[in-house]
Amino acid sequence: MVDSSISWGPTASIDNLRSRALILQKIRAFFAERDVLEVETPLLSSSASTDPFLDSFVTCYQGPGAAQGRSYYLQTSPEFAMKRLLAAGSGPIYQICKSFRNGESGDYHNPEFTMLEWYRPGYNHHDLMDEVEALICALLGCGGAERLTYRTLFMTHLGLDPHTATPELLSRCAASRGLVVEGHDEEDRDTWLALLLTHCIEPNLGAEKPLFIYDYPASQAMLARLRGGDPAVAERFELYVRGMELANGFHELCDAAEQRLRFESNLSTRRALGLAEVPMDGALLAALDAGMPACAGVALGIDRLVMLVTGSERLGQVMSFPIDRA
Repeated sequence: MVDSSISWGPTASIDNLRSRALILQKIRAFFAERDVLEVETPLLSSSASTDPFLDSFVTCYQGPGAAQGRSYYLQTSPEFAMKRLLAAGSGPIYQICKSFRNGESGDYHNPEFTMLEWYRPGYNHHDLMDEVEALICALLGCGGAERLTYRTLFMTHLGLDPHTATPELLSRCAASRGLVVEGHDEEDRDTWLALLLTHCIEPNLGAEKPLFIYDYPASQAMLARLRGGDPAVAERFELYVRGMELANGFHELCDAAEQRLRFESNLSTRRALGLAEVPMDGALLAALDAGMPACAGVALGIDRLVMLVTGSERLGQVMSFPIDRA
């Protein structure tokens, strides 16, 4: 007997799915005009993201060959495999693919989502912001984007310098706005900065036009190069449109030794937080050591982009079947 109570239909309208398909066509045409190669890389990897704020899905391969019984992780992004292609001489590349992050669900999140990621050898983060702007304006039909440094953003909205403010000053700023951190290290500046950004600043970003935030604190470099100075900053940017974070880009770190140190630091943080131990990507480190070209790269959320184009309020309105109907 068929269970008639099962909600089997898509959560997105057919019109929104048509709009999604058209957006993907336009993205591919954009890169074809610029001679950027579309690539595919595996969704499964023998390594995982060491980022303490990302939780990977894990599975076990049961079959013939040397990989029998080995654990594999669903990618949180295609970044590491794409960088191996860059080191092999691919030239400029892009990919539209599924990525997976366990535990992320809500109006703007789904554990399985679609990502556009691309890399430009010879570009820095400012060059790549130009190209991201060209793509977004073509798809959204908007004018040019605004650009602000991370420091200017905090000075303008909160009247404090994020590079020099102490944890005590940041906590007082948060408390004055009714924000409390629980279950985190209250001496960690980046925890306070992230809280203030997401709760006090982010909802209003890009309201009138797309907004790039760039030159993040060095402690938030992730996979970006550091630029010396007082203070040193990470050559990283994020794009916001109508209060939504849409893209995250870097002038990419190419130093294998520095990348290993960052992975090891992440693993140390994971251990301190009691999180699962995961294997770092030795293949990426070997590719960096072999010589990945200087480049800039960016990851852009396709589902959020479709939300903006269609005027939708939730990811479920632009996905056929989000997690609760998968």
